[in-house]
Amino acid sequence: MSVTNVTDALEYQDFINSFIDDKNYSDPHLTSRIEAGESLDDMIAKKDHHCFVTDDRGEITGLYILLIIPEEKYLEMLIGITRKGSSVEELLSFLEKNYPEYEADFVFNPRNHLIKNSLEKRGANFDKEQIKMVYTHKLPECETAGIEPLSDDYTDQYLEMHSKDVYWTGDKVIKAPDRFKIFIALENGIVTGYIDVTHCFAENEPYDIFVKKEYRGKGYGRQLLAMALRENEPKDMMLLVDFDNVPAINLYESMGFVKKRKRKFTDSILAQRTGVKRVKQYNPLFKGKARGASPVDLHLVCTFKSGLKKRKE
Repeated sequence: MSVTNVTDALEYQDFINSFIDDKNYSDPHLTSRIEAGESLDDMIAKKDHHCFVTDDRGEITGLYILLIIPEEKYLEMLIGITRKGSSVEELLSFLEKNYPEYEADFVFNPRNHLIKNSLEKRGANFDKEQIKMVYTHKLPECETAGIEPLSDDYTDQYLEMHSKDVYWTGDKVIKAPDRFKIFIALENGIVTGYIDVTHCFAENEPYDIFVKKEYRGKGYGRQLLAMALRENEPKDMMLLVDFDNVPAINLYESMGFVKKRKRKFTDSILAQRTGVKRVKQYNPLFKGKARGASPVDLHLVCTFKSGLKKRKE
């Protein structure tokens, strides 16, 4: 079996189509992106995106799209479709050999036990699940006079207060204007809060929102989110929240978000390596069913304690 980096996905369309209606092996990210009008070639064309195909004596056994950022020694599996455990093992062995010590995240359908089992063998631990909420484009009246895009005058304050235990630190977000917009809340020249939100996708997402403790309760979080939603139109918006964080869920519902009802094949799971936190994609029903949760998408994180290890030949 071999792994090949391909740049033209057209010849694999029949293979891809064979997974669309397969609840166990479909890929939720792939399905949602296709529904949003993206082709696989569009996905591959994005910066730092790579498509890998596994085959066994000419038979295609798996297709994977990964984000790989060499300067950060970071990779993320965004899409993975296969019905062969050997394909997953071949991909992971390939990554371990070619990207040793990279921090790595894997997003996948939790029903695909082949991917899950291979990652578990490498030491994955699962954290609390989250639900996906989607914006209905029905924003209530909300004042945003004190909210503005980040400017040089306030960069130092933004960086000082930004979350540090995340992959997308403030410095990285600033250096990725093709991916993120940053809005800040101001009171008498003081930055009281911020929101980092993507803008380059058909469905965007707030990656980080924060308000200083002493300024909470004044509506800044609501105003930051409102500004992000207005600036994102007409694109869609989604977010993730811990399934048991009732106050946050109530806030988002009041801002026009609804829990995403579980359709066919919308489940996914995020496996992380090295302690990278909050590089989120949406996920589902793993544990949700056991807890008696309502039929909404849930999100899980499994964390590896170290980077990809190069195996001995």
